[in-house]
Formats: sequence, C-alpha cells, structure tokens
Amino acid sequence: MELAPAVRVNAIAPGYVDTPLAAGALADEQTRRKIEARVPLTCGRCLEPYTVTVHPSVDARFVPAPATRGEERELGADDLETDVYQHGQLDLTALLETETNLALPMKPLCGEGCRGLCPVCGGNRNVTACACETHVPDPRWAALKGWAERTR
Repeated sequence: MELAPAVRVNAIAPGYVDTPLAAGALADEQTRRKIEARVPLTCGRCLEPYTVTVHPSVDARFVPAPATRGEERELGADDLETDVYQHGQLDLTALLETETNLALPMKPLCGEGCRGLCPVCGGNRNVTACACETHVPDPRWAALKGWAERTR
C-alpha cells in the first residue's frame, strides 16, 4: 500500500513496522516473537499424545487486490513474497496455519529420552520395562541363513 512515494506499509496488523524509530524494539528477539501456538501431537516412538509449543516466525507483505483484471505479466521476486487482500479485510488463517505447520518438528518426540514401543509385545517402554528378547530374527532371512552355513 503506497501512502507516499517513499512510504510503503508492509504490515496491516497491530505490531511493529520496520522503521528507524522501531529498530531498537525489532532487534530484541522477544519483541519479534508475537505468535505462540500449542499444537497437540503424537510421539513418533511411543505413540503417546503430547503438546508442543512453537513460535512461528511470520514475515508477510500484503497489498490490496487490483480493482480490475489487467494484462498477464511475469512475476518478480518481490511479487512471490506478497499476498493480496480484498474489500479491506485480511484473512490470516491460511498464513498462520502454514507458518505454524512449518515450525513443527519433523519427527515429533515426547522427549529426547523416549524409549518407544517394544517391537515384540508393543508395550510402552517409557511406562513399564518388558522382558522381551530385543533381537528377534526376521523369518524372511531364514532361507539365506541356511545357505550361508552350507557354503562355508
């Protein structure tokens, strides 16, 4: 949105706009971190539900949608980082959902020390210790095991 030849508003929301006056506040990481999301996940090892708190970093620029459809034109680098709004309303739902999903861990774990499930009995090894044999040979390799012994 152009307010004057040298002034461009790149945020339409309460918060800081990158100006020399706000430079001190924007330099502080705590000031920039405005979004916090608590997302329920399932641990990838023990399958127990847990909640993770993420602070997605959102950097977006919005401009009003063009009033009329013009000619087709090639998009520039700035155009790929710009989103449009219509009728004076800005819907941030998709943006916040995308940024929150990108901030989630790729492999969700309830904790670094999660021991996961027992491959034999399926019990949660974080809750109870099982006495199952940890190395169970894969029956699909049985034919090759016999072959290896015969060729020695």
